[in-house]
Amino acid sequence: MHGTDITTARYNRLSMGVHWLTLALLVAVYALIEFRGIFPRGTAAHDAMKTWHEMLGLSVLLLTCGRLLLRAVLPAPRITPAPPAWQRLLAKTMHLALYAFLLGMPLLGWLILSAKGKPIPFFGLQFPPLLSPDKAMGHRLEEIHEFVGNLGYGLIGLHAAAALFHHYFMRDDTLRRMLPRRRVPVRVSRAAPGATMPGEGQ
Repeated sequence: MHGTDITTARYNRLSMGVHWLTLALLVAVYALIEFRGIFPRGTAAHDAMKTWHEMLGLSVLLLTCGRLLLRAVLPAPRITPAPPAWQRLLAKTMHLALYAFLLGMPLLGWLILSAKGKPIPFFGLQFPPLLSPDKAMGHRLEEIHEFVGNLGYGLIGLHAAAALFHHYFMRDDTLRRMLPRRRVPVRVSRAAPGATMPGEGQ
């Protein structure tokens, strides 16, 4: 256990929740699109997986917008001990790339559905199209979406690897800032048989 664990300045609980919920949604979004092939095209199960992929992707977009608002209102706690300037610059660049990915991928999906003239579902609602139907444009956007999606694996992996590097090698609180504070169990001492507690027998 690190000696600074108790005094680590953490993100607020809402920011933590949004962060980990975003990760869970990303895992689901990738899993749905990667494993949809286990069902034949045109089947209800295949179509349902695509629909859920689209709806959860749009959920990531909305959640990321909310996360950016939270960052504007509640600045991130400082890392202790402070990393060198080059690491701070690298971290800022990585965060910008991640936010661009989290916003850009769902927007691309929205544009694809719009260009293909398909509905944009969102849990019983319909989002408005962003483009007029244009199948050629839809196919081009789909290729970009797939390419950026593959890059996303690398971005997410690098982000996770950086957090672990800071935790285990730099020994700072980068990772602990995004983890809930652990409760320290209260130890109750047992009195020896026959012993009196303070105040007893007086």
